[in-house]
Amino acid sequence: MPELRQNRVTKEWVVIATERAKRPDQMVQKKQTKPPESYSATCPFCAGNEHLAPPEIMRLPAAGDGAWRVRVIPNKFSALAREGEPTRNVHQSRRTIYAVGLHDVLVETPDHSMIPALLPESHVVDIMRVYKARHDAAIADPRVAHVILFKNHGSTAGASLEHAHSQMIATPIVSSQVRARMYEAVRHYDEFGECIFCQIMDEELTEGTRVVLTSDHFAALVPFASPSPFNLHIFPRRHMATLGAINDAEIEDLGRVLKTILGKLYVGLENPDFNYTVRSGPMGSEGEPYFHWYISVIPRLTKVAGFELGTGMFINTVLPEAAADFLRNQKVDSLPGFGE
Repeated sequence: MPELRQNRVTKEWVVIATERAKRPDQMVQKKQTKPPESYSATCPFCAGNEHLAPPEIMRLPAAGDGAWRVRVIPNKFSALAREGEPTRNVHQSRRTIYAVGLHDVLVETPDHSMIPALLPESHVVDIMRVYKARHDAAIADPRVAHVILFKNHGSTAGASLEHAHSQMIATPIVSSQVRARMYEAVRHYDEFGECIFCQIMDEELTEGTRVVLTSDHFAALVPFASPSPFNLHIFPRRHMATLGAINDAEIEDLGRVLKTILGKLYVGLENPDFNYTVRSGPMGSEGEPYFHWYISVIPRLTKVAGFELGTGMFINTVLPEAAADFLRNQKVDSLPGFGE
């Protein structure tokens, strides 16, 4: 029988459509694409084409030869203005704020043909180091209220350029979606005296059926009320409200875990389009006991249609337990980059 499951963090309901449930391997979407070359003369993110991009903000150099591994540049088509103040204006029922903030592009590799699932572990760790550096710099800007780091991989996930990159947008406001999560987290903490994310993670680790992998510092699991097939959450096992609290050992571990998860998707679902977002607490939430940052990974295997738009509820045709079991059993040792 179909089942409605509730996301305990957001209180949103998800339809687990068991009557039309698909086996995990039925979600593979065959692609007829030509593998990209390692260099494109027109790509502004390729090594050697730095002049095609805006001036660099920071880079992590490759060892010894003066080249770069990861570069950060302003987004050429920024959603926000880097200069100015986020002045508020109120007129009758209308409210506006000048859209001032930061919008960066994090170029993940100089090689046009590479993706994180195939990069060396140490390189993915460097990407995580850049994430933390840009998060910390952005949140220190007094105009910034919230920072989101995210990656769009593939055209259906919204990537306009195929060269591997992530983005950071630092906004002068906290979105209603983030505030709703914070509100529910505070309510749970006030009632039970514990972080709801820590509780969920402890329950999942004890039960084990939706856990994909664990490491010294992180746990990757498919949520009980997963809104879409193979949606994954990567939680730090130590309570932290923001990405800014992560330490060096955890950064290294996170790089390995994220590469492994992306590798499992690459092998099991044949390199699907996906989004991931770093859900970190907003400015002022550092050290709070009720919120817990995490990474949400969403393969783009289904489409949002009328029901989802009309209700805010999603239909998931792959059982979360089956998705977790499928991903657990994907072997990634044969992919390049592990142990490097």
